[in-house]
Amino acid sequence: MKRIIITGGAGFIGSHVVREFVTNYPDVQIINLDALTYAGNLENLKDIEDKENYTFVKADITDAVHIQAVFEQYQPDGVIHLAAESHVDRSITNPTAFVMTNVIGTVNMLNSAKSIWQDDFTGKRFHHVSTDEVYGTLGETGLFQEDTAYDPHSPYSASKASSDHFVRAYHDTYGLPVVITNCSNNYGPNHFPEKLIPLCIHNILNNKPLPIYGDGKFTRDWLFVVDHARAIDMVFHRGQNGQSYNVGGFNEWKNIDLVQELCKQMDEKLGREVGTAEKLITFVKDRPGHDLRYAIDATKINKELGYQPSVTFEEGLSKTIDWFLANEDWLANVTSGDYQKYYDTQYDK
Repeated sequence: MKRIIITGGAGFIGSHVVREFVTNYPDVQIINLDALTYAGNLENLKDIEDKENYTFVKADITDAVHIQAVFEQYQPDGVIHLAAESHVDRSITNPTAFVMTNVIGTVNMLNSAKSIWQDDFTGKRFHHVSTDEVYGTLGETGLFQEDTAYDPHSPYSASKASSDHFVRAYHDTYGLPVVITNCSNNYGPNHFPEKLIPLCIHNILNNKPLPIYGDGKFTRDWLFVVDHARAIDMVFHRGQNGQSYNVGGFNEWKNIDLVQELCKQMDEKLGREVGTAEKLITFVKDRPGHDLRYAIDATKINKELGYQPSVTFEEGLSKTIDWFLANEDWLANVTSGDYQKYYDTQYDK
């Protein structure tokens, strides 16, 4: 691969994927394509933005004409498609925005790739990054496998399920060389603070309530974001065309147990009396369509590609807290909205 477009590369997961590829493949030009909506933050990439093999392009995947122009300009050999609306609560409020970005935007990307590659798919690859939420919910036992039937329950997961189907359809209909990864919940540095872990870190720092939906027993499989970036690297380069790979952490936690572990580590790191942060836990009304449990069976990617997580959850959580404590300016910029000015000062000249 000589040129790779990574969409959503200024977002939480995307920025770690961009860093993975820019750092590990200096002879490959990485084009970071991002619309810089609320979750896109170029400050996430300050450490690599001056690298010779890194280019940023501001573009919205829902703008088919602009996307086609970007493809024609850069003639990419590969696409790693992460750009998506991804917050379930926001999807409940405005489902149409999720259809536009996650479905129409994905189809625009597929159309441009197909157009540029013109049925000569040698050395080409379209990697679509999805979520375990497309599978719906599990009871207290069982794991999501690659052949688990789709059963989305929120507008977010329905839009991602639709995008997955379109990617597979372009493979089956046109022969487009695609791979799909469905990952579990990510956590780590640069996480936008509307999500559970960074929200709790921010609120503990500011002695604000820690809101927990329902009874707190909703269970998720948590994956350190750096490990997810490594998995994407593996699948992009060595995965089989037309295949899906589940990426998980083998690491299930109930929300209440996770927050209690977070509180314990925060108290220790801040030098506070143990139990101080836990007093901030506040149970709130459950959200509609809330899935009880997600859990990934990552056997396939482990056996075929040798992937396994590099850290335990406790270690990854500790690294995450340390990053946020060392980057309180980043957190302040995000929570105040000042991060959105970074593009204007660095790029729009």
